[in-house]
Amino acid sequence: MREQFYHVHQRSDQVCPKLCSTSPTEFVLSGVPSPEVIKIPLFLFFFLMYILTLSGNLLILWVVASDHQLHKPMYWFLCHLSILDMAFSSVVVPKVIAGFLPGGKVISFAGCVSQIFFFHFVGCAESLLYTLMAYDRFLAICKPLRYSSLMSRKVCLILSLGTVLGGCLNSAMETTLTFLLPYGQSNSVDYIFCDIPAILKLACADTKLNEMVIFVDIGLVAMTCFLLILISYAYIVSAILRIRSSEGQHRAFSTCTAHVTVVGIYYLPVVYHYLRPAARGSVVSVFFTAVTPLLNPIIYTLRNEDMKRALNKLLCRKRSLSRSPP
Repeated sequence: MREQFYHVHQRSDQVCPKLCSTSPTEFVLSGVPSPEVIKIPLFLFFFLMYILTLSGNLLILWVVASDHQLHKPMYWFLCHLSILDMAFSSVVVPKVIAGFLPGGKVISFAGCVSQIFFFHFVGCAESLLYTLMAYDRFLAICKPLRYSSLMSRKVCLILSLGTVLGGCLNSAMETTLTFLLPYGQSNSVDYIFCDIPAILKLACADTKLNEMVIFVDIGLVAMTCFLLILISYAYIVSAILRIRSSEGQHRAFSTCTAHVTVVGIYYLPVVYHYLRPAARGSVVSVFFTAVTPLLNPIIYTLRNEDMKRALNKLLCRKRSLSRSPP
């Protein structure tokens, strides 16, 4: 499974020293494979997706900040998720857009290191944050009397900082292990952005240890977070079913369905991408790096009753201000 996971061509210990004597100063990404005639439409498509992603997540921040009834732990974590989504998209999509322009597929060595670091930093932080959001719903529904004390502002801040610190440390380890290896003259990265499996193919040394450590690390973080989310929602569903009023059940479900949906959208493409060798293609990569950050604000505004109410209230306020005489 480990060999399939990364699908990396191992380098022999007898690689010519001349090939590894000089590290590349830049890499050339393969980019999104596309005929020449559709490069401009794809450029416009990804550019529009990126703008919509930033706009949608900024709208979430604006709505939550404008409505005092949304100043709760659940929406604090939602704002944190919006910031991470904007960062996740910004790490990858601008370089994908540049790939459709002349010379846009070239990325410096330092730029490649930075892209790998921030990609795995934000990805790990999001996994931890999804777990915290499930834990928040668990406390709100299963332990409502103790919720305000267990999820105070100080606790929310500490937990949020914990996701950032955890993602930073995890990514620092993975990035360091990757670039401690020697790299030679080959600088063609067969991928749409710099990612560890694609970069390891260019290493002039045995990468078995790197594959094992990174595979265990990514798998452990992802599976642990996912299992904790499943356990939380098992308790949540059990508690909701014990609510006698149908209105109470509907309200409890409405606060959870949006989170369950975005968790599924986030994890399924990632698992499909990393655990199936044949799936290591541009389509799946584009989905969880460009489409998922765009879908999250849409799902939360459509599936969450409080968000829809706050958004309608904000829009009505803006309309009344625009219609009022000067």
